[in-house]
Amino acid sequence: MKAGAECLPFPDGSFDAAMAVMTVHHWPDVRRGLGELRRVARRQVVFTWDPAHRPELWLLEEYLPEIRELEYARFTPLSEVVDALDAHTVLTFPIPYDFSDGFQIAYWRRPEFYLDPVVRQASSTFAQLAPSVVEPAMAKLRADLDSGAWRRRHADLLDKESVDYGYRLLIAGETFGPQ
Repeated sequence: MKAGAECLPFPDGSFDAAMAVMTVHHWPDVRRGLGELRRVARRQVVFTWDPAHRPELWLLEEYLPEIRELEYARFTPLSEVVDALDAHTVLTFPIPYDFSDGFQIAYWRRPEFYLDPVVRQASSTFAQLAPSVVEPAMAKLRADLDSGAWRRRHADLLDKESVDYGYRLLIAGETFGPQ
């Protein structure tokens, strides 16, 4: 069955839980879509990103500020998502250095992965950028990796197990636990 988040084809209370993972920024009407999650499920979990969070991934500042422009244009401020969902819990989701998911931020300590076009294709942001923007940025990254410049600039990251880049897990609805 195919449907948009804003009009889910299920009766009220159909599910114990509903989850949205890195998707609400793609919804035309975030408030309405989150209302639908609340309508069809007793509990809701949303994994999203806070565009106001700092620090940002070095990739945005040093190589592709165009990503920042795209992300800020499409991500709803976290406070608005929390409000629309009526979330009772907001959990920080630090990204481990060896995160295997492969979404854009996963390679914060493994910059060589960004050089791989297959890795970049897994990111909706990279997919929206023209090759004329991405390729020169990746050439600059490759040169910085080859020269050791990236490693010198980001030596502080190399010993970290995880970094908080603003990803949040929101929980709403009934609390989980014994019934």
